[in-house]
Amino acid sequence: MVTLFSACNTGTNDASKEEAVGNETPGKPVETRPQDAGYKPAFAGQFRAPGVQTTTPYEARVITDKLAKPWGIAAMPDGRFLITEKAGTMRIVSADGQVSDKIAGVPAVVDKGQGGLLGVTLDPDFGSNRTVYWTFTEQQAGGNLNLTAVAKGVLSADGRRLDNVRVIYRATPAYEGDKHYGSRLAFDKAGNLYVTTADRYEPERRKHAQDVTSSLGKVLRLTKEGQPAPGGPFAGQSGAKAEIYSMGHRNIQSIDFHPQTGALWIAEMGPQGGDELNAVEPGKNYGWPVITYGIEYNDDKIGNAITQKEGLEQPVYFWDPVLSPSGMTFYRSNAIPEWQNNLFIGGLNSHHIARLVLDGRWVVGEERLVADQQQRFRAVTEGTDGALYAITDEGRLYRIGKK
Repeated sequence: MVTLFSACNTGTNDASKEEAVGNETPGKPVETRPQDAGYKPAFAGQFRAPGVQTTTPYEARVITDKLAKPWGIAAMPDGRFLITEKAGTMRIVSADGQVSDKIAGVPAVVDKGQGGLLGVTLDPDFGSNRTVYWTFTEQQAGGNLNLTAVAKGVLSADGRRLDNVRVIYRATPAYEGDKHYGSRLAFDKAGNLYVTTADRYEPERRKHAQDVTSSLGKVLRLTKEGQPAPGGPFAGQSGAKAEIYSMGHRNIQSIDFHPQTGALWIAEMGPQGGDELNAVEPGKNYGWPVITYGIEYNDDKIGNAITQKEGLEQPVYFWDPVLSPSGMTFYRSNAIPEWQNNLFIGGLNSHHIARLVLDGRWVVGEERLVADQQQRFRAVTEGTDGALYAITDEGRLYRIGKK
């Protein structure tokens, strides 16, 4: 086991301001670099919120560095973690860093580019049914076509294998290529399964995010068997996929429900500049690629280079330069009271975990955690002990909790 402690209280703070967020005093934004895209926010607080600093002493330590490109993480009721590795393996890791052998029964994945074995979540009744849900890049018959697939299986009592494995949903259409699969999952309190997809990257494919006959660039709401959940906002529309919950998304790798309000939140990767945080409502269109706060990677404008349009939703918050947001979680514990109901998002290219303080739908503070580690934080979740656990592309599992 490798243990490494990071300095706590690493955020920036400016005590000259008197307005408080909890026990904290907002200061200068944590981001000081010039913008890449340069668009102005649509409203105050949508961009570069005041910096805040955690006052409770906490520590971050590596509990294992023996994982191979971990992608998804789910906290198990017994305090262990079910973790997916991109190349196609699942493992169980204990809170003290013991890594299991590969779990048998995982179907083959297309481990190429951004594809592979991706998000994972547990059935709300996992304690009694041992059912696990995950997403992966699935090869399709004929040519090199692939897509995002959702599978489920039953984890054996000894944790060594998955039984009764079957694919319950495929996000169509399938394409060649190896980018933009989305692939996070979450259950609501009613037992509906929400799955995020992406636009499959190529400019000519972006249209799918605005197409209700396509599964791409969407938040989908499914039953546990992969059917459209009843009462979908597009269920009565001719030709529309009844499982679509929201549309107009680029590449969603973050999803969670607010612990108090039950509202659905996502963070999605924009192009260069323009990563977004969205509070998702059923039937709403979040604009991609018609509106965006980002630009192409070659610095060209996207579409008509507009950030607002009637009928299209604004992000609650955006980042420019990008956060590269991946898995996220709301903090539910009272172990660190000032973190309660805060949102924690893993940053890839930004090499930190973003802590966002919310006031209703608005971001009122931002802090960067474990930025000194220079890791690509792929996902973060809350453990049964009230600590945050984060996985990185470099193979680490961190515990971030109160000293």
